[in-house]
Amino acid sequence: MTNPTGAGLRLAPPPRERRHTLYFLEAIRDFSPVFLDTEVDATRLLEDRARARAAGQRRSVVGYLLVAAGGVLARHPEANSAYRGGPRPRVAAFPTVSGKVTLDRTLGGTRVVLSTVVPEPHTAGLAEVQRRLDRVLDGDPAELPEFAGIRALHRLSWLRGRLRFARAARDLRLRPLITGTFAVTSLGHRPVDGFHSVGGTTVTLGVGRIVERPVVRDGAIVAAPVFRLSLAFDHRVIDGAEAADVLAEIRTALEEWPGPGDAGPDAEPDAQPATAPVAGPAVRSEAGA
Repeated sequence: MTNPTGAGLRLAPPPRERRHTLYFLEAIRDFSPVFLDTEVDATRLLEDRARARAAGQRRSVVGYLLVAAGGVLARHPEANSAYRGGPRPRVAAFPTVSGKVTLDRTLGGTRVVLSTVVPEPHTAGLAEVQRRLDRVLDGDPAELPEFAGIRALHRLSWLRGRLRFARAARDLRLRPLITGTFAVTSLGHRPVDGFHSVGGTTVTLGVGRIVERPVVRDGAIVAAPVFRLSLAFDHRVIDGAEAADVLAEIRTALEEWPGPGDAGPDAEPDAQPATAPVAGPAVRSEAGA
C-alpha cells in the first residue's frame, strides 16, 4: 500500500544564503537567556521624527534605540561585556560600545537575515547612525562591502564554513566587529506587539509596532503611541537587577528624547560615514521601522 504522506516531498540542503544564520544559531546554544520587557511612550520620538520628516530627513525607531542604548551601555560596562565558556571561562569587558542591527534582505533570490554593526552610536549621533542604516537598507547586499564576509562564508563548503564561523564566534576580540556589544532587532513594520530574541550579545533589544494605547497622565486616561521594548540578557554575564536598570534607563532616554547629547533632526555632522565593519547574522527584523 502506498503511503500518500510522502507524495510531492522534496528534500534539499538549506539554501547557501541562509547558512550563516544556521551557523549562528549553533554558536549561541550555550547562552543562558532571561527575558524582560516594558512599554515605551513614543510621543517624543514621533514628534522628533515628524520634525525631521518636514526637514527632509529620515528617522527610524531603530536609529533612536541605537543612540539611546549606546549611551546606557557606556554607563553599564558589566552589560557591555561578553562571556566565553569552556574549561577556562573568560569575560571580556569591551572598551567601546557597538550596536548590531538585524536586517530583512534578499540575497541571491532568498529572503535572509543580514546585520550591520554601528560603532559608538551614542557618540556618532542620530543623523550619522541613520545614514549607516540607510546605506545597508537601500544598497544591494550582493555588492555592499559590509556583507563581503557573509558572501565569502557562503562560498565555502558546509563543514568549512561552519568551522570558520565557530572559530570566529569564540574569539572575544572579534565580538564587537561580528556581533557588536549589544544587538537591536525590530518587527515593528508588521502587526507584532512584542517578541524576544537572542542576538549573540549579552544584551539584545527587541522592538514591536507603535500603536495607540490608553495611558495615565496626570491622573487621567488618555491615548498615546506606545511600543513594547524587550530585553534579553545572558545570565552568565549579568543578573536581573543590572538588566532591569539597563532597560529602565533606555526607556527613560527614549521617552525623554532628546536628552543631553542626543542629536536632534537638525544635527547633521560634516563627516562622511565610514564603512561599517562586516557584521554577523542575527534574528530577522526591519531597521526601517
